[in-house]
Amino acid sequence: MREVTIKSVYGDVLYVAKGAADVRAAVEEAVRKGVDLGSADLGSADLRSANLRSANLGFADLRFVDLRSADLGSANLGSADLGFAKGVSPEHSNELLLLREQVGKIRAYKLVTHDLKSPMRTDSLITYEIGSTVQAKADTNEARDCGAGINLATLPWCLNEHRKGHRILVCEFTAKDIAAIPNADGKFRVHKAKVIRELDLTEMFEQEKKDRAEFEKAWAEREMVKP
Repeated sequence: MREVTIKSVYGDVLYVAKGAADVRAAVEEAVRKGVDLGSADLGSADLRSANLRSANLGFADLRFVDLRSADLGSANLGSADLGFAKGVSPEHSNELLLLREQVGKIRAYKLVTHDLKSPMRTDSLITYEIGSTVQAKADTNEARDCGAGINLATLPWCLNEHRKGHRILVCEFTAKDIAAIPNADGKFRVHKAKVIRELDLTEMFEQEKKDRAEFEKAWAEREMVKP
């Protein structure tokens, strides 16, 4: 028996299991006690046959996790990164599969550098000019969460990966353009897309800055009144 600490992908402690045999036992204990494991960092964990019924694992890092024979009844796996995970079907966890059922033009987001290149592929020859239609031979293997092609994503994914100088574009495509929708964290690939416009992030970031300042002020005031 040992102490097992479950942390979030951001580094904060979600739960400490004292006397747990392993990570699987710690996770089961946390689930039994109703602990919110959203955003939990469980990458590569062996969770075979674990009782995860009704667990909240939304936005968790479950890459390379072994979930074979695990009880996932009523569990929330929304937006969890399940790249290369074993024992879980995309139909139970990949919300982006609905893209294949859309009729007509679909829009999603593309994170680019200041000069409209891919921030993930520095050797990419594609420039995402506004108004242009971009094409690429895309990797159709859905077991790979990052592969060749036009990689698009949800807005939360783009904002989480955003760094100084990055820009976010709105791109348009159709269901037949989709190459792969990996069971990952909000990113997918298409063969072709049209670049529609650029998002204005100024107002969004200013509001986030204001909200953060107000939270820090309220927290400081709370600490001052503690006995």
